[in-house]
Amino acid sequence: MGWLNIVVLSRTLNRTSMVTRSIALGKNKHFLIALSILSLGILPNLGFGQTYGTATNTVTVHVQLITALQISAGIVNLNISGSNAIAGQNQMMTTDQTSTLLWGTNSSLKKITVNTSLASPLFTLQLVALNPTVGTASSQVTLSTTANDLLLNVGRSSGSCGLMYTAIALASQGTGTDSHTITFTVQTQ
Repeated sequence: MGWLNIVVLSRTLNRTSMVTRSIALGKNKHFLIALSILSLGILPNLGFGQTYGTATNTVTVHVQLITALQISAGIVNLNISGSNAIAGQNQMMTTDQTSTLLWGTNSSLKKITVNTSLASPLFTLQLVALNPTVGTASSQVTLSTTANDLLLNVGRSSGSCGLMYTAIALASQGTGTDSHTITFTVQTQ
């Protein structure tokens, strides 16, 4: 006759205890071994509330200042020709609305300004923001090397607007070509 150690889990008054019992193996030794094996597989799943181990992990999410600007059309050509001229008027002009400005920023109280790199243009170049999805468009801006407000109240948003450029030349100014590099900047309002 052999002996078998069986671990018995018992729960009384919110306490779980484990007791090891030694049982003599006799004629029913196969039954007791099967009962012992079953109890080891089933009892931990009966909801006795035992914790077998825990682990923790610290995760930090850090969002940095994000500001993104993009223009849909990089080259704009404004041609003032005989088709833009009206007989008897000194001022000739043409417009272009093929560009779109897109932006995104996660900082509050921002505006978008615009300026040109050309310090002494021969002709006048103006710009206005059309139909902004977010923010408020300023009135038409005559471009210079000094930054002028184009859009106000664009903080913590993403949006877009059309850009309408207007070139103005006087007949008395003659002919020539101005090449501008236009810079858009997100600034604190």
